[in-house]
Amino acid sequence: MLTLKAAEQDFGTRLDIFAAAKLDLSRTNVQNHITNGNILVNKKKAAKRYTIKANDIITCIIPQPEVYNAAPEPIPLDIIYQDADIIIINKAQGMVVHPAPGNYSGTLVNALLHHCKDLSGVNGVMRPGIVHRLDKETSGLIAIAKHDKAHHGLAAQLANHSMGRIYWAVAQGVIQQDTFTINKNITRHPTNRKKMTVTTATMNKMDKTGKTGKTAITHITVLKRHKNATLLTAKLQTGRTHQIRVHLSHIGHPVLGDIIYGNANNPAVSSQLLHAKILELEHPITGEKMYFEVPLPDIFENWI
Repeated sequence: MLTLKAAEQDFGTRLDIFAAAKLDLSRTNVQNHITNGNILVNKKKAAKRYTIKANDIITCIIPQPEVYNAAPEPIPLDIIYQDADIIIINKAQGMVVHPAPGNYSGTLVNALLHHCKDLSGVNGVMRPGIVHRLDKETSGLIAIAKHDKAHHGLAAQLANHSMGRIYWAVAQGVIQQDTFTINKNITRHPTNRKKMTVTTATMNKMDKTGKTGKTAITHITVLKRHKNATLLTAKLQTGRTHQIRVHLSHIGHPVLGDIIYGNANNPAVSSQLLHAKILELEHPITGEKMYFEVPLPDIFENWI
């Protein structure tokens, strides 16, 4: 049970918007909880459109999600490097990184549990070893931690932006600038929970839907221009969900084959052209500088 007391700046805010921001849940999810009596105002059931008033006490009794333990599965993996502390994987396009409701098998985690008996437990039983993620349709390099000390070491590099992650992508349309930086905050889309979007909100300032924004910075370098598309590299300074895809879509050049942020009926390719090609990091235990690079997948080579 969680008890929230509204501050003066919250007065007049709708209950579902207030609770969604505080609980980091979608408004639809929060609205269902309000309807089911899991979110109360002054110990009484309230309407979804109730507006917060002075001295209101909001009580949240959110049921715990069903506990699930990922199971090992003998799925082939392209292991680029492995030692007692970390594993570097070249993830195949179409593979989900970790189990989630409705998708509990066939993931990278299921495969890792078969190939490696020890993985860090920092992110729980659903995401053992997972320090950062790649989208399902994004291929390429991902670092996995075998124990908690290695996990914390890799996570620190992500937090201080010292881990180098360079993606290759094909964007729709012809981008005229040779090099540029996209610095636009990102938040959850207000109506589509599966999407992210650019926002003017910050961590300390909500937008009108009650969402806060996280800093997102992507450095773009154009490699080659084609008639209707651009081959480029995207270097992540931050690592937000769908960051490259959201940023390129925002400037009017979504990733070719991206059915979420781009043209769902593009006949040029059958899947998304985004590949994590280069990964640079410091070994979390030995401190050794490490550089990994993998070839482009066949779908990229065939397009080029």
